[in-house]
Formats: sequence, C-alpha cells, structure tokens
Amino acid sequence: MSLNTWFSKTIGMASSPAAAHKHGARAAAAFAASLTLEQVERRYGASWALRGVSLAMTPGEIVCLLGPSGCGKTTMLRIVSGIEKPTAGRVLINDLEMAGPNRFVPPEQRNVGLMFQDFALFPHLRIIDNVAFGLKTLGREEARREAMAVLERVGMARYAEDYPHILSGGEQQRVALARALVPRPAVMLMDEPFSGLDVQLRDDIQNETLALLRETRATCIMVTHHPEEAMRLADRIAVMRAGRLVQVGKAAELYRDPTDLFVARLFSEINEVPWTVEGGALRTPLGTFWVPELAEGDRAVLCLRQRAIRLAPAGQGIDARVLHVKFLGDAALVEVGVQGFEAPLKALVRESEVPPQGREVAITLEPERLLVFPAENGEGKSQSNA
Repeated sequence: MSLNTWFSKTIGMASSPAAAHKHGARAAAAFAASLTLEQVERRYGASWALRGVSLAMTPGEIVCLLGPSGCGKTTMLRIVSGIEKPTAGRVLINDLEMAGPNRFVPPEQRNVGLMFQDFALFPHLRIIDNVAFGLKTLGREEARREAMAVLERVGMARYAEDYPHILSGGEQQRVALARALVPRPAVMLMDEPFSGLDVQLRDDIQNETLALLRETRATCIMVTHHPEEAMRLADRIAVMRAGRLVQVGKAAELYRDPTDLFVARLFSEINEVPWTVEGGALRTPLGTFWVPELAEGDRAVLCLRQRAIRLAPAGQGIDARVLHVKFLGDAALVEVGVQGFEAPLKALVRESEVPPQGREVAITLEPERLLVFPAENGEGKSQSNA
C-alpha cells in the first residue's frame, strides 16, 4: 500500500469530532491513549530494520525518535501506523493489540494520524477541503466548520479557499498539521516534520506544533535527526542505532548520564582523548581519573565537554597555549595545545573572554562533566570522574 493510499483511507475513516466548537478556540482534545511496543522486530530477507524494540508511552506523552538515517525510525512509525506488519513482537494502543502474532488491525481502524516529511497535501483540493478530508462521517458544513476552526488555530484561515501550490513551505506545514489533527487521532506520528524549514521559521512552527499537541492531548512519536529539536519538544527521547533502542529517557538524563559514546556525541560537543588504563585509572596531563570498571591495559576514551574546559590566566591551572580561535557569535571555539596531548583541545567560551591567538593560558576542568567509555566500540556505561 502506498503512503498516499494509506493516508486517504486512514484520515477518511478516523474518529470524527462529536460537535463543532467555537471558531478560534483551543484545538479540540482527543481521548489520550497509551502506546506500547513489545519486542518489535522487522526483517527484510536477511536484513534487520528493527530488533527487539520495546517502548511504553503514557497517554499524551511526546517521544522523539533520534538517530542517524537508516537506523529504523521511519520503519517503527510505519509499523505503529499499520502500513507495515512486524516480523515479531506486538503493538498495543490502550492495551489492545493492534499488531502481533494473533491479530492485525488495519491502519484505518487504529485512530492513528501520520504527518509526512513532504506534507503530502492534495494539490487539486483547496486548503479547506484538504483539512476537512478526514471528516467524511460529518456533514459537509459541520466538517468545514471543524476544518476552519483548526485553520484559524494555525493561522491559515485566510488561505482556506486557495490551493496548496501558492503556499510557502512553512504554510504548507501548518496546513498539513491542521489536517492531521482535525480528526483527533489518539496517536500522532510525525516523520521529520520540520526538516524543510529555515531556522527561524522552524522555531516558530515547533512552538506552535508543541502547543497544539498539548491541547489535543494526542500521544505523539516524532522522528528527528536533530538532538536540539528532540530536547526542545520531547517529554522523553528514544535514541536508535542499527535498528535498536540504545537509550530512552528525559533530555537531562541522556545529557548527564549517556550509556555510551554514541549517545554522548549526540548530546554534547566533546573532546575525545584515547588513553590506556594504568593502575585502575587514566593518568593524563589533566589529572588522574579512576575507572574501576575497566581492566588494566584496557583502551578507553576520556570525553571532555567543550563547555567543561575553562580558560584562566597562565599559572592558574594546567599550562596551555591558544592555537586558534573561531568566532561563533555570543561564544567562540578556542583550540588550545596542552603538553602531553597529540591533538589540541577545544573549549567553548564566552566571546567576551576569548584570549588572543598565541597567548599562554591555563585551563581548568569541571570534573562532573567528564565521561569515560571503553574504546573498543564506544559501548558501555559512562563514568563521572570527580
């Protein structure tokens, strides 16, 4: 089944509003639903797209799926929506099995909305008809009232009688959001909905989308490649890699206590310093960092967050020299050379505190921002070094 065919069927049969509400009021709420994936797998021949994915979402929760291309994020959305069947495992909405060994509920009966990356507006329909398309169980006038109310909510009511081709990318995104939400889906799936927008517009529409999701109380899975976006929008973040969930948690948890180097790289700008364990510690020019979970002679990676390195006048810390300065606006990226390290260390400092290139300085560290991981493949529990 193609995505457009699925979309036409699904929004045409989604649960419809019970009654019209006042124009311009808050978006109508859906019945919040829990969503559970139990050991979900998807295989294409000998290749695995998903392996052992388990995730439990509470009603009204927003979870961002974060990870590189090809890690299984979109496949997971397609399985939740019913476009694809899992090879193994179960999908439950409100504890009712939607997909599993004993049952498969077709997508049009799941009350799940899906917002595409390319918006997928119908070019031959006016904006009002695009939005009202999923309200077929209502009379024409009632459907138009509901559609117009949501268009007003997203600031697009003045375009109701126009066609999609006259709209900018941001305007099309607003219409697509209105169309996805007007049937009041219990579960909302969004596949990189902001990827085609410029930075300033993206911020504005993200705020609007988040407000609408909160108002409608839809449980939402949102796919993104951008950690900042995930931290800004999600109640929890689910990090994926190679078809598996690597770590699930709140943004602060993933930042402070990443499970491995892969997660640390996503949420921090870090210096990665390879070192060898000696006497139960990494004995470096920056100090000694104890690593009791690693064996003698193991290779490790000492991760120093760029914001954890402080610059001070020479003689007030570890001796260093400023090698290069890159202006970034309110901050600057300063590369410093430290004796005993092959590569420079990078420090992110306030623009007003940037020393000139070539100056002798000192660096100090914030121990609570240091992390250590095994070096074999970046996997393993992080260790804070105080």
